[in-house]
Amino acid sequence: MKKFKTLAAGALALAMVFSLAACGSTGSSSAAQSTPAGSTAASSTAAQGEKKTYIIATDTTFAPFEFEDESGNKVGIDMDLIKAIAADQGFEVEIQALGFNAALQALQSDQCDGVIAGMSITDARKETFDFSQPYFDSGVVMGIAKDNDTVKSYEDLKGKTVAVKTGTEGADFAESIKDQYGFTMTYFDESANMYEDVKAGNSVACFEDYPVLGYGVSQNNGLKIVTEKEQGSSYGFAVNKGKNAELLAMFNKGLEDLKANGKYQEILDTYIAK
Repeated sequence: MKKFKTLAAGALALAMVFSLAACGSTGSSSAAQSTPAGSTAASSTAAQGEKKTYIIATDTTFAPFEFEDESGNKVGIDMDLIKAIAADQGFEVEIQALGFNAALQALQSDQCDGVIAGMSITDARKETFDFSQPYFDSGVVMGIAKDNDTVKSYEDLKGKTVAVKTGTEGADFAESIKDQYGFTMTYFDESANMYEDVKAGNSVACFEDYPVLGYGVSQNNGLKIVTEKEQGSSYGFAVNKGKNAELLAMFNKGLEDLKANGKYQEILDTYIAK
């Protein structure tokens, strides 16, 4: 009887060992599915058969390219475009609204996979990032408070302060002419705060990309445009230099498809009046 009890206890112990081993293999399988070392930290590949998800950083207030609607949804040309391209090319996107400068910093530190934020393609930026084919052609204009009847040209800025958004083409343009026209500059991280500074009279004018300021004026943001559009750069989708070539290729192919099937123009027409 004692011998039988001993054998029974041994069988029970073996069964527990196999049970624990089975649980352990499940955990090992999950660990093996994590992002491999050396790849972009932000991207993740789901279990076999599921779509790959890319983390895409963007600005917060840059209508009509990215902004929040009344329900808190992230909408705009850039948001609709990247989602449509993802659907066309069979991948998923996780959008992170960080602000323009923060988005670029996140991309450089591999905390995201790409940036779409009304980002001008410039030679300086090409040293740090790889860009897609251009998806929008822009330009810079000067805006002033709606009730301001004294500033009509760059010559009227002498001795005054203008507002710009850090890291933008508008800021670069203002920097290029400030000595010629004798004004000083103050910097903001968000377009909305820049506009409020002008309306409050702290700055007499602001420099902004035409489609952005034009959309704001059409939405009664309290400003008006008083200059012709300066020749600007084109907007592009960016990835870290030398990384995420597959994502960049899919963006380009998806953009090509959307232009061919009319979806691209449909997105533009939603936010920019003809």
